[in-house]
Amino acid sequence: MDFCAIDFETATFERHSACEVGVCIVQNSQIVETKTWLIKPPSFPYFNQRNIDVHGILPSDVKDAPTFDEIWYEIEELMYGTLMIAHNASFDAGVLRGCLDFYGMFAPKLNYLCSIQLAKKSWNYLPKYGLKHLAEYHDIKFKHHRAGDDAEVCAKIALLAFEKLFLTTNDEVADYMKQKIKIL
Repeated sequence: MDFCAIDFETATFERHSACEVGVCIVQNSQIVETKTWLIKPPSFPYFNQRNIDVHGILPSDVKDAPTFDEIWYEIEELMYGTLMIAHNASFDAGVLRGCLDFYGMFAPKLNYLCSIQLAKKSWNYLPKYGLKHLAEYHDIKFKHHRAGDDAEVCAKIALLAFEKLFLTTNDEVADYMKQKIKIL
């Protein structure tokens, strides 16, 4: 299995307001790297208080951070040619699209899959499928709502789900989840 897990935190309710991104790279079913970037959003210095209450990132944390367009090529290089997985993927794909659109950048041809859908197929008896609940169920400790930690937990959940479903290759995942895989 080769894929990347991605997670965004946002400064406001605007999709292009990413203030942090985390990417976890999985190669041969092993986590090989997790990277996190703080991002200065276009709304800087404004952050919505509700967003701050969720992730704890303050305007002062990103005052010297690069903007999304300054780090995108490094992120894209990490993700190149792999399946992207995110927990509540419609949100993270929407933020990625929003940031790319805001800066006038082309979206890569990228397939993505929601780890919630994967979890529901793997553990259809659970009462909740939030990242925090799945992490607790699998005894995975992490700092919730920080992009790097969330991306890495998403990758771990996906790997556990693939194992439970006996999926060992990207082609098998594509066949099994074909209706759930979307294109960015």
